[in-house]
Amino acid sequence: VVPLKQRGKPHSCSIFQASSDSSEEEHVVTAAEELVAQKREERLRKFRELHLKRNEARKLNHQEVVEEDKRLKLPVNWEAKKSRLEWELKVEEKKKECATKGEDYERVKLLEISAEDAERWERKKKRKNPDLGFSDYAAAQLRQYQRLTKQIRPDMEKYQQQREESGEEFYPTSNSLLHGTHVPCKEGIDRMVSDLEKQIEKREKYSRRRSYNDDANIDYINERNAKFNKKAERFYGKYTAEIKQNLERGTAV
Repeated sequence: VVPLKQRGKPHSCSIFQASSDSSEEEHVVTAAEELVAQKREERLRKFRELHLKRNEARKLNHQEVVEEDKRLKLPVNWEAKKSRLEWELKVEEKKKECATKGEDYERVKLLEISAEDAERWERKKKRKNPDLGFSDYAAAQLRQYQRLTKQIRPDMEKYQQQREESGEEFYPTSNSLLHGTHVPCKEGIDRMVSDLEKQIEKREKYSRRRSYNDDANIDYINERNAKFNKKAERFYGKYTAEIKQNLERGTAV
């Protein structure tokens, strides 16, 4: 038989152990709830970020659509015009800057051009055909003068000799009287004659006038009819050759 006092001690220990177990369970539950709350907060934060990104993308897409619509409504050569206007504004600003500094704009522009750009522009100029056709006799004469002067190769020895002989009169002024005093050398006259002969030969070679053939058959009544007959022969000659031969032989049916 166990005394009553000894029977009460085990009951107090079991109660203490049960309370400690319940506190541990509550702590575990609290930690689990906190973890769930953290995960939920993380998901909400990501959702808000995605929502903001979606709104930003929608706004950017709308702006791009508006800009594309503006570009489509612009003229075809708008980009070239825009670049041209920007270049003209830069040129005007550079001219004003040079004017304020007292500098020559053309000189400053040439100093800023590199050797490679200058060579590339020269090649482009050479590729272009400056001859735009006949406009008037003055323009044709100017083009011929420029073409002939480009072919001239100066004799620097003769130039130096003539400058030494003439002295200060080599650079005439308004008071200089040199008319009739210069006598060309025989070599210069020969070069001029040969050049004129080459011009005459080239002019005869590239003349548009057709020479008249005395031995050709006369099948026309005037100049207009002759041109018509030539066109008809060019288009239908191969079909009418046999008929013509039969008519000439007198065997035509």
